Parts: sequence; C-alpha cells; structure tokens
Amino acid sequence: MPNSSATPRGVVVITGASSGLGVEMARQFAALGYDLGLCARRTDRLTALSDEIRSATGRHVQTATLDVTDPDAVTGVFNRFADSFGSIERVVVNAGISGGSPIGTGEAQANYDIVATNVAGALAQCEAALEIFREQGRGHLVLLSSMAGLRGLPGYRTVYAASKAAVAALGEGLLNERIPGVDVTVVYPGLIRSEISAHLEGNRMMVDTADGVRAIVAAIEKRRAKAYIPRWPYATVAAVLRVAPLSVVRGLFARAN
Repeated sequence: MPNSSATPRGVVVITGASSGLGVEMARQFAALGYDLGLCARRTDRLTALSDEIRSATGRHVQTATLDVTDPDAVTGVFNRFADSFGSIERVVVNAGISGGSPIGTGEAQANYDIVATNVAGALAQCEAALEIFREQGRGHLVLLSSMAGLRGLPGYRTVYAASKAAVAALGEGLLNERIPGVDVTVVYPGLIRSEISAHLEGNRMMVDTADGVRAIVAAIEKRRAKAYIPRWPYATVAAVLRVAPLSVVRGLFARAN
C-alpha cells in the first residue's frame, strides 16, 4: 500500500463525488497527491470510492452525505472538512443534475429540481467555500458549468442550459471580484462520458471519462480562469456558439441528440 504519511499537496473537496466526473476527479486528484473531502447524497458509493482511493494511493479521504440544496448542510460539511484537515486548498462545485422538461408542458417539478440543485446548490457551495477561503486568506474555487450554458437551448434542455449559464455567470462574477488570495476557475465540459450524458452515447464528439477528466484536472491545476474541455474542438465550438444565430445553435445541439 502507498505511504499515506506523505505530505499532501493540499485538500480538495468535491461535491457530487459519487458518480460520473466527480468519481474520476477524486481518483485523479488523489493520484496527484491531494487528500480528499468527498460528499454526495449516495453514501454507499462514497464509501466504496474512498476505500478504493485509500488502497490505490494511500491518501487520506473523508466522506460526508450531502444534499447541496440544503445550505446549512453545505456549510456544516465544508466546515467539518476544514476543521478536520486544518485547511482546504480547493473546492470543486460539481454536484448537478440534468433532465428537465419543455417549459409549460405540465412537468415543472423536474425543472424546479434542476434550478434548486444546479443554481441554488452551487450558490450554497460558493458561500460556504468562500467563507473558509476568506478566513484562510487563500483557496481555489472551481465551478463546473457546461457547453450547454453558453446559449439558450430549446425543449428539455432549456432549464438545464439556463442553470449552467447561471453557474458560469456566478464564477465570472467572482473572478471579477478578485478576492485576495482566491483563484476561481470555470470549467465548460463538452460531451464527456458520465451518467448525465448517458443518453448521448454514440455521439462522435463524446470522449471517455478518464480522458475528459484528465483535461479538466490539468486546467484546474493550472488555475485557468476558464476552460473548455476538451480544448479541441470545444474552444472553437464555444467561439462559434457565442455569435451564431439561434438557427445554427439549434442545429448544433440537435445533432448532439
């Protein structure tokens, strides 16, 4: 077993760490020498993941059950991690859900759930993380947006895209605030294999989870302000999306079905 007494590079807290990108980010940050605070709603998955990471890397891993739509719970969990580890180097605001329904079709609860988790939940995480970072005088806040957040999208994607646009705007506002000692990174993932993107399996632009997350982690490690992942082709796609007519935007995302 690797030597768990080795001095860590810091502590990374990851929300939504029980599936998809969160799981792979946990593995890759641990492999880089970080200790981890992992939280999600599904505790059984967190337990299995933490056991795997400890065995593979020897890193210290703590877990907590967390529903990010409960602001008090978010603050409590983040503070417990900070107290237990002594400090937190980085918080990755990753927890999110997709799905949704065309607005006005009688299935509004699915859309409300997306906003509660992706927007209000992200704000709760930013509030809790930045209280800790301001007190420490340092920290790195990472927000997972989406390529879908770059423009308004039709149908079942409308509310999801709006929620990820809100996450991006939140991150950009914090970048613009230039909080002393605090770095902010906004990540815009494209099609990376995960539970959220399972319905798009077979799309030619889909990349494997490990490869996509490797690019995400590399951008985070460089503390880039914004990162389109994978950089090719999504940096180019982002440039097109920002100025394209809505008819072109519809066509691009229609082909992603």
